[in-house]
Amino acid sequence: HVQLVESGGGSVQAGGNLTLSCAASGDTYTNYYWAWSRQAQGRGREGAACINRDGYTLYKPSVKGRFTLSRDNPENTLSLQMNSLKPEDTAMYYCAAGHHLARTYCSTDPSQFNYWGQGTQATVSS
Repeated sequence: HVQLVESGGGSVQAGGNLTLSCAASGDTYTNYYWAWSRQAQGRGREGAACINRDGYTLYKPSVKGRFTLSRDNPENTLSLQMNSLKPEDTAMYYCAAGHHLARTYCSTDPSQFNYWGQGTQATVSS
């Protein structure tokens, strides 16, 4: 079992930056990859980025070039640096973990995630 706790959300103006953090605990040493997902009000949950166990990242086109996902293994923390934010980035952001045997695998598909945090809100005003 894995527990995930997000922090770092807030409100910024368009063009600003935010850094989200996720602290992972529990059974984090087995076959999990990590991801960030988001859900805007009135919309479904969508993936934003993921990182596999080798440290390689994958980004959805809507955030590629603006968001950077990183992982600090010894501390079991996951960070999402969000730059050049747009109003359409306004959403509840969730840290997630997905189980897969392949070290090179990660997915931004929320239906494949096994564990979720409670979420942290990021609001971008125009």
